[in-house]
Amino acid sequence: MTGIADPRPAPSELSTEELLRYGRHLVMPEVGVEGQKKIKAARVLCVGAGGLGSPLVLYLAAAGVGTLGVVDFDAVDASNLHRQVLHGTGDVGKPKLQSAAARVADLNPNVKFVSFETRLSSENAFEILSGFDIVADGTDNFPTRYLVNDACVMLDKPNVYASIFRFEGQASVFSAKDGPCYRCLYPEPPPPGFVPSCAEGGVLGVLPGLLGLIQATETLKLILGVGSPLFGRLLLIDALEMKFKELRLRKNPECVVCGPNPTITKLIDYEAFCGVPGTASSNAAPEVGGTITPAELKRKIDAKDDFVLLDVREPHESRAFSIPGSLAIPLRTLPEEAHRLSPSAEIVVYCKMGGRSAQAAQFLSDSGYRRVSNLAGGADRWLREIGASSRS
Repeated sequence: MTGIADPRPAPSELSTEELLRYGRHLVMPEVGVEGQKKIKAARVLCVGAGGLGSPLVLYLAAAGVGTLGVVDFDAVDASNLHRQVLHGTGDVGKPKLQSAAARVADLNPNVKFVSFETRLSSENAFEILSGFDIVADGTDNFPTRYLVNDACVMLDKPNVYASIFRFEGQASVFSAKDGPCYRCLYPEPPPPGFVPSCAEGGVLGVLPGLLGLIQATETLKLILGVGSPLFGRLLLIDALEMKFKELRLRKNPECVVCGPNPTITKLIDYEAFCGVPGTASSNAAPEVGGTITPAELKRKIDAKDDFVLLDVREPHESRAFSIPGSLAIPLRTLPEEAHRLSPSAEIVVYCKMGGRSAQAAQFLSDSGYRRVSNLAGGADRWLREIGASSRS
């Protein structure tokens, strides 16, 4: 049995209200009064208040974690609501931390909610993480995952990890002391754009609930010091087939962070390490040949300008919605089908959010097409600003 218990003394008493609230915990021999006191004394940091962060925050708060910190700098968007159950329709446009704090206060007023409305970075990670016992990584981009991992290793804190994509997810608990770290599993990040984000590739709305609950379960096991946490184990979940698979992970003796002779001993520039601009979001697209806004594109369409509007999304995406007059050539087939485009034509490329279209614009530019621009924000921004009144 392996676990990490809170090293500080637990509160001496639970209030009458807490005895009633946590009654189903107290009758369990693995928890009991002393275990509930450990939960009350625990300090857990959730990085992200999105798909994974929502079930994490909700269930850790419901369980009575005494101090719950959340790092997030984003605002609630309507596209979040099919999976980010921490937020509601009335919260659209508000900071996620604002709706999260209100929900936690209503769910369990015994919990101290600590907000960090900032992007986690190499400059602030130590300061933020050092005040907590356990870190739960609910992020959706590689730079922050490597940052959280390295900071946890250097601060000797367990990193409760999960990631999701479409119908698949994975979870583990990384700890330099008791098992491998994230870099032991993934020493190098994938090439930029190789792995699409959930915004580009999609995710089944219930999947982050499943993975986030696994993270919450592992976190409570660590606090209580019970059971067998996912040290040295990677849990793989295929929700489409509803199959669970486990892979054994070994600590890499040559790991550059948690190995016996680490070469990375301080936090680095993780955006540069992962090959993305430091000031860009995980879905941002580089400017290739210039960008065009939805309003500018609408004016070109209304004026009947002579140009090609190229949709590089997959066919099932185009069937759901496409901008009128689009020519559909998926990014994956563009090298074989580029001959359909005249090198002298003006071309405006778009996808869902701008990432794939930026790659397409780069490819076309490198192939001799000189009048290529990228629709900023893609079809999502078009829908928000122009609307879907005209469908193809």
